[in-house]
Amino acid sequence: MIEVNANNFDNVVIKSDKLVLVDLWTEWCGPCRLVTPILEEISKEYSKEITIVKCNVDDSPTIAAKYGIRNIPTVLYFKNGNLIDKQVGAVPKGSYINKINSFT
Repeated sequence: MIEVNANNFDNVVIKSDKLVLVDLWTEWCGPCRLVTPILEEISKEYSKEITIVKCNVDDSPTIAAKYGIRNIPTVLYFKNGNLIDKQVGAVPKGSYINKINSFT
């Protein structure tokens, strides 16, 4: 998964022609560590349809502020440069898959 920050967020996320999931996380967050392997699995399974990126909110507070992130982990869903949905908290793989399938 690609690591995004304020410098490359627009190029990687906003300008993408694929559905993009942005995993907002930080190193000290226990539930975030649960989400990472799930998203890595999904990233491999859906590599042609979607892009999944990680954004450390401690390193990129402007991104977290711009999208009103108050809890982590949060996964933002972008399509055609627009935020179309978000999922807060650690959820099972099936929850991510259902959302992905509804948007692709």
